[in-house]
Amino acid sequence: MGQQLKELISIVSNQTFRRWVREKEEAHSAKKSAAKRKPGRPRTPDEVRDLVLQLARENTWGYARILGELRKLGINLSKQTVKVILKENGIDPTSGRGEGSWDEFLSRHSQTLWQCDFLSKPMWTAKGLVDPYFLVFLHLGTRRIWLSVCTHKPDSAWVVQQGRNFLQHAEDVDLPVEIVMRDNDGKYPAQFDEVLKSGGASIKRNTPWSPNLRAHIERVIQTPKQEVLDHFVIVAERHMNYLIREATAWYNKERSHSSRNHLPPACEKPADPQVSLRMSEVVCTTRHGGLLKSYSRRAA
Repeated sequence: MGQQLKELISIVSNQTFRRWVREKEEAHSAKKSAAKRKPGRPRTPDEVRDLVLQLARENTWGYARILGELRKLGINLSKQTVKVILKENGIDPTSGRGEGSWDEFLSRHSQTLWQCDFLSKPMWTAKGLVDPYFLVFLHLGTRRIWLSVCTHKPDSAWVVQQGRNFLQHAEDVDLPVEIVMRDNDGKYPAQFDEVLKSGGASIKRNTPWSPNLRAHIERVIQTPKQEVLDHFVIVAERHMNYLIREATAWYNKERSHSSRNHLPPACEKPADPQVSLRMSEVVCTTRHGGLLKSYSRRAA
């Protein structure tokens, strides 16, 4: 009715009448909202529930410690609410739920953890095929590798000397050695472990017949064999050592790795993003007669 309503109202003022209407509408809306709300305490927001589960899965904390972390973030929940959220998702609310998974162990120690294993490749000689051996070390955090020179007889003296050479290499590239994982191969003498321990490392031997515990080094060994050595007929140790030396440099400095955000292990950060690119700026670097290739931008 608009402005004509003022002419019809005679008992109260137009302002009072409008207030009555507004109060009636607000009461109706409040009653409707109350009818929709379920009885009991409101449900904890999904974002908060997800955070509780994340804290529990990333740590071995109990509900009390998780509650403390939430309070520091300004999130106020009761102990009972945290316990209920954990139980609903199959997580024990008490502390010390275990020593953690194998993946958690590797992740926690990756910056000081190395794995080692032997690599062999048949070589042709005047007396037929022989198997030269290399000792391979992998740094789990950066995925950098180190390969020794080859030998036909991996006796105790040779293995121990390669252990010393490895420690010197780790010091040169500034990568700490606190844990070295190895299998139970009989080619490892007791002196080998002693050399590594003298350099501050502890030895972690995996259980027999469990290569999955050292899956990283097992996979790394396939790379120089399948992508380099299998493409050559090798007839001399000097030739073998050259191939391995070039393959190691290529692997560490040029070959991209998925766990390193598709960067080479020795690359600290990706190149600066470019708005445009000309084909003349791209340079191809080759090794082993073009078998190994990598691409980079031409220096200005």
